[in-house]
Amino acid sequence: MSTATLTLDQEVWRPKFNPWLIGVIVALAAFMEVLDTSIANVALPYIAGNLAASNDQSTWVLTSYLVSNAIILPISGWLAGALGRKRFFMACLLVFTASSLLCGFAPSLGMLLFFRVLQGAGGGGLQPMAQAILADTFPPQQRGLAFALYGITAIIAPTIGPTLGGWITFNYSWRWIFFINLPVGALTWFLVRTYVEDPPYLKKLKSAGVKLDYIGIALLALGVGALQVVLDKGQEDDWFGSHFITTLAVISSVCLVSLVIWEWFAKHPIIDMKMFKSFNFAAANVMMFAMGVMLFSSLVLMPQFLQTLVGYTSELAGFALSAGGLVLLFEMPIMGQLTTKVQARYLIATGWLCLSIAMYYSTQRIELDISFAAATWLRIAQVIGLGFLFVPITMAAYVGISPEKNNAVAGIVNFMRNMGSSVGTSMVTTLVARRSQFHQEILGDYVRSGSQNFQNALKGLTAQAMHGGLSPVDAQKQAIARLYELVQVQAGTLAYVDIFMVLAVGSGIMFLLAFLLKKNDPGGGGDVAVG
Repeated sequence: MSTATLTLDQEVWRPKFNPWLIGVIVALAAFMEVLDTSIANVALPYIAGNLAASNDQSTWVLTSYLVSNAIILPISGWLAGALGRKRFFMACLLVFTASSLLCGFAPSLGMLLFFRVLQGAGGGGLQPMAQAILADTFPPQQRGLAFALYGITAIIAPTIGPTLGGWITFNYSWRWIFFINLPVGALTWFLVRTYVEDPPYLKKLKSAGVKLDYIGIALLALGVGALQVVLDKGQEDDWFGSHFITTLAVISSVCLVSLVIWEWFAKHPIIDMKMFKSFNFAAANVMMFAMGVMLFSSLVLMPQFLQTLVGYTSELAGFALSAGGLVLLFEMPIMGQLTTKVQARYLIATGWLCLSIAMYYSTQRIELDISFAAATWLRIAQVIGLGFLFVPITMAAYVGISPEKNNAVAGIVNFMRNMGSSVGTSMVTTLVARRSQFHQEILGDYVRSGSQNFQNALKGLTAQAMHGGLSPVDAQKQAIARLYELVQVQAGTLAYVDIFMVLAVGSGIMFLLAFLLKKNDPGGGGDVAVG
């Protein structure tokens, strides 16, 4: 079938039902899935205690989900073509909802991990298919608004996940973080069955038949699965100091390089690597990866800093972050409107510039005596740039790609964002630990050198402890312990400053890349549908 015919079908076809109704339905499914990537984080100690497991073992509850999720994401476009997009979407919903029920009833950690693998596999198709359905359901001039609706789910859900998960676990049981998926999943499944339909070009592609790429699937599963475990467990196991991590890193590298080569020359690839010949598509994926890094880096950094160094409770830290989520909630629809009037590359450049400035501003505002109001405004500054990025980058990825590739585009774009999230989380945890050690060593030199300031502080704290009733020896020991604690806290604070500076530089590089994107026609929905 010719690209022209497919494009004509795409232009003529319109869904039977209101596009916004369909948009809300598929966005609800995506929201539920994205929420599950972070809602279990704070429940891990409760899960470990209830299922007689160690804290280290309980972290596999997160890893198992992310691994299976990451494997399904890039091949979701191929699966939609093989099964039909609506049928695949409904199958994913059914697997996700049923496995959520099984997770809630899991009698042991082993069974919970098995059910989480199933849940991640079912959830892996929900995000990209929701995005692809929106791309086909809305006319090009409204696509920005449609992606804004999807962006709310992709960015807000992981923000509220830990707070919601903590509240449910504390007030009820960790099992209810899985049970809450049941009514939403069941309702969404029936709504999708009733209101969502496949466009004509998808039916014709499905009727043409597909061939199974066994080698591609095997390389993808091994490569992405090993990579996800490396990212999730690397810092915990001291990275390449661990034979386990080193072995997985080698397996991942070999498999992923082989995958790219194999898929490039395969007659029926599960991932169309040749789409990366389009500079816009390749650059959009790089920036979506970077956006995932920025989103989750700051999402991990702020609550971790507030709780470990400033002394906030998890609830108070959650409230400090919630204002940023509200800002994004109002910002996304505005960005959707702007995409119809302003070129995507200018919006993207603005977003990266705002993000770079905000991250640099964070290096100046990260202080141990930061107030709740200052922390709240700092988080708002950090997310304003993100609102400029998600919708325009998503639209830029579709420029120059023919409509029959919509499913594949959505799968790869979401995969890149999710991998960026994993890299961002791993990068933050590693840099906090390593840079804290670095600064502690430097600050320790000042202490060991017996500087006059140190001696004065030691004498003052010793005198204060003796005034409280301690003996001179015990008072000096307590004073030294307090000074050591102060060194640790100061070193930790400097580590956070370093990381925010790295994020500021990275955002600046993406700002320059934005100007290399192709010019698009905002009035035409920012899309050029050519073969």
